[in-house]
Amino acid sequence: MFAIIGGTSLLDTAVFTEWCDGTVTTQFGNVAVKTSGNGAFLQRHGNPCLPPHRIGHRANIAALKDLGVQKILAINSVGSLKITIKPGTLIVPDDFICPWHVETFFDDTARFMIPSMDETFAREIFEICAAHTRSVRMGGTYIQTIGPRLETRAEIRMLKQFGDIVGMTLASEATLAMELELPYASICSVDNYCHGISKTPLTMDEILENIANNARTIENILNTFIDRNTA
Repeated sequence: MFAIIGGTSLLDTAVFTEWCDGTVTTQFGNVAVKTSGNGAFLQRHGNPCLPPHRIGHRANIAALKDLGVQKILAINSVGSLKITIKPGTLIVPDDFICPWHVETFFDDTARFMIPSMDETFAREIFEICAAHTRSVRMGGTYIQTIGPRLETRAEIRMLKQFGDIVGMTLASEATLAMELELPYASICSVDNYCHGISKTPLTMDEILENIANNARTIENILNTFIDRNTA
């Protein structure tokens, strides 16, 4: 069984319209999911839509594990830390940074896990993306900030020395998935230059416009991924 986790960029997608609504109860809370055959879709922000710093990541990943999910594809909206990574680009990251807030299931036991993105799964996702757009890159370092505000110019000057893209969710999901031995890959939709990267001032209107522009491509990619995994 596979799962797709989506964010705000998939709130209006038609891909999962015919999928069945359900709820999974976990020790961390109830999670709304949609299912169809051997697939599951989870809207990470929930309903009503929670801001990034309040997302129940442990409940979300635990719910997918309880459903019998064996791999997770996530869609993440990000900002670019590099002028060469333009809005409209898709990135399949191969590493992440999040030293200030680490989600874990290991609250009561001294267990340690060496985090590593699943290279085989990531390559599969990259190949699907490449069949739909030339604006896709394999590899890159994702930096997770806490949110819900965007980053300051000073923060971006620091972060761009270490990473390629910035978001608020991937590291938490990936870490928890790894703890439960679930392969996790992400398609990061670059929806803006981070604050101060471009000479043009960043606006929320620009971000929303780029999210809409990337939506159709991502829907096509998801449909291909679903078809491949339900054949």
